[in-house]
Amino acid sequence: MGDRWRIEVDRSVCIGSGLCAGTAPAGFTLDSARQSHPVEADTDASEAVLEAAEGCPVEAILIRLGDTGETVFPLDE
Repeated sequence: MGDRWRIEVDRSVCIGSGLCAGTAPAGFTLDSARQSHPVEADTDASEAVLEAAEGCPVEAILIRLGDTGETVFPLDE
């Protein structure tokens, strides 16, 4: 992929399902309150991180291009 991404998790929306950490353990972790956090907010683009965002049952994960801020996920439909 080659891009750098900025990963954000809306903790007011996160339900702590753990799917993100299970899908992309190098990209997400759960804290003691079972709230998701990116391991690193700025990271290399990753299929696993994208899959985790797409699989989030409440769409709490936002991915933006690091250099432009353009949204990678979720895309407007």
